[in-house]
Amino acid sequence: MAYIIVAKFMDSLPLYRQETIFKRLSIDLSRATLSNWMLKVAELLMPFYDRLHELLILQKILQADETTLNVIQDGRETKSKSYMWLYHSGGHESEHPIVLYEYQATRPGAHEANFLQGFSGHLQVDGYAGYHALASDDCILVGCMAHARRKFDEALKALPKESRKNKMGMAQTALRKFARLYALEKQFKGLTIEQRYLLRLEKSKPLLEDLKQWCDNNLTKTAKDSAIGKAIRYTINQWDSLTRYIDDGNIQTNNNAAERHIKPFVIGRKNWLFNQTPRGANASALLYSLVQTAVANNLEPFDYLKYLLTALPKLGRHYKPEALDQFLPWNLTEKIKPLK
Repeated sequence: MAYIIVAKFMDSLPLYRQETIFKRLSIDLSRATLSNWMLKVAELLMPFYDRLHELLILQKILQADETTLNVIQDGRETKSKSYMWLYHSGGHESEHPIVLYEYQATRPGAHEANFLQGFSGHLQVDGYAGYHALASDDCILVGCMAHARRKFDEALKALPKESRKNKMGMAQTALRKFARLYALEKQFKGLTIEQRYLLRLEKSKPLLEDLKQWCDNNLTKTAKDSAIGKAIRYTINQWDSLTRYIDDGNIQTNNNAAERHIKPFVIGRKNWLFNQTPRGANASALLYSLVQTAVANNLEPFDYLKYLLTALPKLGRHYKPEALDQFLPWNLTEKIKPLK
């Protein structure tokens, strides 16, 4: 069972291909049987997912991202988009990394608010407007500098080939300013949270102020619909959230970690294309969560899932949520071999 889960949710091998592989080995396992197994396993492991969710909400820095998927039997039009959300512990120093996926049929901000109910801290996201509904005294939004930088990189690529060589061009100038900020972050790697915080105030803050002044000065010199105009306006509009990383030495400059964690799902989606039912999409969210949380904690997912599926049923039906803590990845480092 653990092999089938890892093959699909880590190695992106669809169940119909696994059916073919098993058939070559003279093992009669239909795709329908494999799919039903995934649904049943997800039901078994749901209390553990819920426990991870409880612990995730207690963390002070989270990152979130989302991507689309197609769910055939969700009661809506065929072309309607459903969404897979991803949340994970997003600080520089996250002692106990947790990665959770959540399926939702639509993209409105109410879903994130429900999932993050009780969270108090910084939530790092991209510029999607739906996240703005989450902003509150308890949930402070932090932007992604990589997204802002990417806008200027796109503006550079939109230029004629000869114009790209002009080192004094707007896009080139902005990218150099971002490069200086990222160079500082590279220097700060390995420092304590407090050391990084103080150095950001001393060295990063002046560079950020310079970038903001440059954007303000060039705002009226660019057309709204031009690539460089869009980059400058995005940066100005997102400025408060983009620069909040200097308020806490544990906050990262960008949301890249969340994008890395959602990438396995995106790769898998290219192979299996869709989920047949919302129930299947929810099961996928849970199983991706357990696999990626194991990876984030440097545990071999196959061995971790094998241990979970063997040990968890021994708890019986009646137990307190805290009883599940013995199965958390960071509590099993001596029992499960590390990821190679």
